[in-house]
Amino acid sequence: MSTTMPKAETMTRKWYILDAKGIPLGRVATEAATLLRGKHKPIFAPHCDCGDHVIVINCADAVLTGDKLKKKFHRWHTGWIGNLKEISYEKLMEQKPEKAMTLAVKGMLPDTTIGRKSLTRLRVYRDAEHKNQAQMPEEYSVKGGRN
Repeated sequence: MSTTMPKAETMTRKWYILDAKGIPLGRVATEAATLLRGKHKPIFAPHCDCGDHVIVINCADAVLTGDKLKKKFHRWHTGWIGNLKEISYEKLMEQKPEKAMTLAVKGMLPDTTIGRKSLTRLRVYRDAEHKNQAQMPEEYSVKGGRN
């Protein structure tokens, strides 16, 4: 059995823009992770980095279903003894909705060098204005959204 190797000449990175307004955070994150990895392409190979660039706009307008705003927390450790920090998603979505979206996408990417490299192609913005017009991104509709 032979392994399919995507050729560097045939691999082009496109720019996509996802609008998160009124759509659950996780649905936008799964679409972004799929585009970043390149799983939507017919030339996808899990050992190659063949993903595209993704711009996510209107992160402040993304929704969390159920009681996740109050019951879900982002926890991290500073590295010092006894310094486990936490913030509720209600505050996180108020103060830094870009970070909430980035964390959701990061959790859906593999924990390898390919996943870390893929995350560098993610651009996240709070509102509809972004500074990547020169790349001419294509509009990408999120499946299962309420647009």
